[in-house]
Amino acid sequence: MMQVRRRWFLGAIAIAFFVACSPSETEPVGKDVALTISVAASLQDAIATVGREYEQQFPKVKLVFNFGSSGALQHQIEQGAPVDIFISAATKQMDALRDKNLVLEETHQNLLQNQIVAIAPKESTKITDFQELTSDKVGKIALGDPESVPVGSYSQEVLESFNLYQKLANKFVFGKDVRQVLSYVETGNVDVGFVYGTDAKLCKNCREILIAPEDSHAPIVYPIAVLKSSKNIDTAREFVDFLSTDGAKSVFEKYGFIVNKK
Repeated sequence: MMQVRRRWFLGAIAIAFFVACSPSETEPVGKDVALTISVAASLQDAIATVGREYEQQFPKVKLVFNFGSSGALQHQIEQGAPVDIFISAATKQMDALRDKNLVLEETHQNLLQNQIVAIAPKESTKITDFQELTSDKVGKIALGDPESVPVGSYSQEVLESFNLYQKLANKFVFGKDVRQVLSYVETGNVDVGFVYGTDAKLCKNCREILIAPEDSHAPIVYPIAVLKSSKNIDTAREFVDFLSTDGAKSVFEKYGFIVNKK
């Protein structure tokens, strides 16, 4: 009888241990996953479209996008924000995170490219040359803040290449990101704004007036990487891979981005 009781007792302990350590309790099989992705504001419409397609194919994954200027997103990550993937509008912000060993190096790659253009309200006076920005035709010029917004830094480079940045300083209105610059132009609060070519396509009440020469600024590159702090590294890697599929590339091209050829 004692042996029977002992066997029963040991069996009960084994079952309890198995239940306590079962994957169904600690790491449910097939559980839903939420990915937090910090993305440069200029990618908002394109990445949202790609994201919807991804969620349709992988319904157990929920994508949560955090849009803003690349500089602001970089600082959030440095301060411990729970982010799985970062997509910057410039290499500077991504390199800063790499220098601090915050990204998975093997996931780092250059995803897209863009260009800088100047836009104006549709009914505004026509401008066909960068030098005309100094004339009385132009009162206010919107730029992203060069200190924290990549489009502003690129725009500064463009104007400096024409020796215009200092000459136009009293006309500048700085935006917190490219979408705010776009809004300033669309609402007529400024006469000219410098944005990405992709954003210019989204402005219904704007027209493109000037295209920055390629050699007037550093290449506009959008790097992507998975953060080391991610709690969903495998799923994050899969989403990064998805962005290089033909379907995702066609969406980016539709919105005017230049897709990097591998």
